[in-house]
Amino acid sequence: MLFKEQVKNEFELLQDEICAGLEKLDGKAKFHQDSWERDGGGGGRTRIIQNGDLLEKGGVNFSAVEGVLPDSITNALGVDNNEFFASGVSIVLHPYSPHVPIIHMNVRYFELNDGTYWFGGGIDLTPHFIIDDLAKDFHERLKTTCDAHHRAFYDEFKVWADNYFFNQHRNETRGVGGIFYDRLDEAKSSLTKEALLAFSLSLGRTFCPAYEQQTIYRNSTYSPEEKRWQLLRRGRYVEFNLVYDRGTKFGLETAGRIESILMS
Repeated sequence: MLFKEQVKNEFELLQDEICAGLEKLDGKAKFHQDSWERDGGGGGRTRIIQNGDLLEKGGVNFSAVEGVLPDSITNALGVDNNEFFASGVSIVLHPYSPHVPIIHMNVRYFELNDGTYWFGGGIDLTPHFIIDDLAKDFHERLKTTCDAHHRAFYDEFKVWADNYFFNQHRNETRGVGGIFYDRLDEAKSSLTKEALLAFSLSLGRTFCPAYEQQTIYRNSTYSPEEKRWQLLRRGRYVEFNLVYDRGTKFGLETAGRIESILMS
C-alpha cells in the first residue's frame, strides 16, 4: 500500500472515531454527512452536528485531494513540482454555553510526486471566559501527547501556536493557545514519516477526552451579557480564519469545496 493511501485510510478512521465520541459527549445531536468529489481529483466527507444539548454547531471534515498546484501555491511553498496529494481531518466546535470554549483541531499530510512530503496540524482552545485550571489541563494533555513521541515537540509547537493563533489587526490572541506545527518531515523532526503519522493520530485521539474536560460547566447558568460576549468572540474567531488561516487560503487557491473550507 502506498503511504498516502495509508494516511487517507487512517484519517478516515480518525474522523469516524471523533464523530462517535462527540455524539456521545453531546448526548442528543447526530452528525449529518455530505460526501463530495473535487473536479481536479479526490474528495471528502463533510460532517456537521447542530442543535444538540452541548453543541450549537460544529463540523468534523475529512478530505483527500490531488491534482496540480497553482503557481501562487508553488511559489509560496518554494517548490518546483506542482503535482500534489493532500489529506487531513479538520474540526471546529461552537457550543451553546459561553462557559464552554470553542475548539479547533487539524491534522494534515501533504505530498508532491517527487517524494517531498510533510505533516502539519494543531489544536487550540478559545474560551469565552478563561478558567485557569481548565486551560492548564488542556495544555498538560497536549504535553503528555507530544512527549510520548518527541520531548521537544510541546515547547516548540506551543510557541508556534502562540505566534500563529494571533489576530494581528486586533493585537490579541485567539484564545489560550495550544500547539501548531507545519512542514514537519524526517529532516526536521528525526522521526520517520510513519512515526509522524502516529503522532498526528495520537493528537487526534487526544481531542475528545481533552474537550470533554472543557465542558464541565455546560449546564451552568449564564447572563445575556455573557451570551453577547460569546457572539463577539465568535466573530473574532471567524476574522482569524478569513484573514490568516493557512488552510483556508490553501483550500480557496486549490479550488476546494467552499462549504467545507468555510466551516468555521
